[in-house]
Amino acid sequence: MEKRLAIFYDEMDSPLGPLTIVCSDLGVCLIEFGSIEQALTNIKVWMKKNFIKGELSLNHEKVKPVITQLTQYFKGKRVTFDLPIDLIGTKFQCLVWEALRNIEYGETKSYKQIAKEIGAPKAVRAIGGANNKNPLPIIIPCHRVIGSNGALVGYGGGVEKKEILLEIEGSIKKIS
Repeated sequence: MEKRLAIFYDEMDSPLGPLTIVCSDLGVCLIEFGSIEQALTNIKVWMKKNFIKGELSLNHEKVKPVITQLTQYFKGKRVTFDLPIDLIGTKFQCLVWEALRNIEYGETKSYKQIAKEIGAPKAVRAIGGANNKNPLPIIIPCHRVIGSNGALVGYGGGVEKKEILLEIEGSIKKIS
């Protein structure tokens, strides 16, 4: 495991509410739904769980490129992200997250389709578990994964956030 000497964070406003963005010197590594005050405990737990002993500090400049690209995405001016990513997860989770990154903007796939794509057709529930542990929602678009019947099932931030993201991408019509 690579050493991370420092972890930087900042907060941004979004159509989903406040987002707390976390980066290491290697890249963006965590996005938490909620303000810094709400997310700080989760960030510390995530660091401990992943054996990250780096210093945690508020740093707008280190996080600014991520905030810029997310802002562009929310305004409909960006369909892909070109940020360095510091992805921390199990081998299986990283395999699933890589498959999610291949789902095009405005498209959706089912958990079953992802399971087949990674060569584990019976691992539908495990795909859901990996989606739930995705540390980079939006950037790794787990919101684009839906039920086989087209239902907007499961999303770590809540199905209403998933719906907003899919509306931004034009995958579903605005529901009023």
